[in-house]
Amino acid sequence: MRVLSARPTTWLLAPWVVSFALFWLFPLLFALYLAFTRFSPLSGDLTPVGAIQFVRLWSDGDFWQAVRNTLVFVAGTVPITTALALGLALLLNSRIRGRGFFRAAFFFPSITALVVVALVWTALYARGGVLSSLVGALGLSPPEHGFLFSTSTALPAIMLLDIWAALGYYMLLYLAALQALPAEYFESARLLSATPWQTLRFVVWPALRPMTFLVLVLNTIKSFQVFVEVYVMTRGGPMGSTRTLVYFVYNEGLAKFDMGYASAAAFALFALVALVSWILARRLGFGKEIAV
Repeated sequence: MRVLSARPTTWLLAPWVVSFALFWLFPLLFALYLAFTRFSPLSGDLTPVGAIQFVRLWSDGDFWQAVRNTLVFVAGTVPITTALALGLALLLNSRIRGRGFFRAAFFFPSITALVVVALVWTALYARGGVLSSLVGALGLSPPEHGFLFSTSTALPAIMLLDIWAALGYYMLLYLAALQALPAEYFESARLLSATPWQTLRFVVWPALRPMTFLVLVLNTIKSFQVFVEVYVMTRGGPMGSTRTLVYFVYNEGLAKFDMGYASAAAFALFALVALVSWILARRLGFGKEIAV
């Protein structure tokens, strides 16, 4: 009893520290070590090879294709999702009928298992599916074998799914930020006879900048880590057109059992995410507002 009462904080933090060390810190350091080795769990051979795995990445066409696909995915989903989430939050923060229902409806995809969502959308994208029939009804020609079997439509199809699935979550973040704004802001704008656009531009938007930074960083990191949709819907095909960095890591590590190479690719992805997050913080100028 005396020992427990002497350092209560230590005992309270001990479970978290142990779980952090076992399930986060140790795997991270071990993966970093594997990135400089040649290791296969099938044979058990572990041979240090220095930076050879990173040199392989530099000359691997499949890796660079995965980088390009991932960057296209991020650039095509993050801005659209952020803009739509902000627009929906502004709309559902106003006094409209049934706003509670619409808030729940838009948020529902965010809490649905992504595997289930991907399977449903796979059926929608299939040859003769709902979307193909809709495109045909508009007088256009859908892909012959379905949207997911064309190199020109497979990645955009997955991007559309990601926007739809993530929209409600970021809408909720913006909605929370809007409802946290002091009423005095809007009262001052009303007294100055500001138009709705002026209120949005000069009152609401500056106050939402920290939340926008958070949304952009969270969505960017999530988009760089896209995997479930690719694995369920296309397995990286056709012809690698939907192969992303996380799927590349999975394929090299758990399909080909080249753990050293997969670890090197994982840390390359980590460096890329860190670089893009830093650029967002610097270029968008949110650092000062966050610090305040």
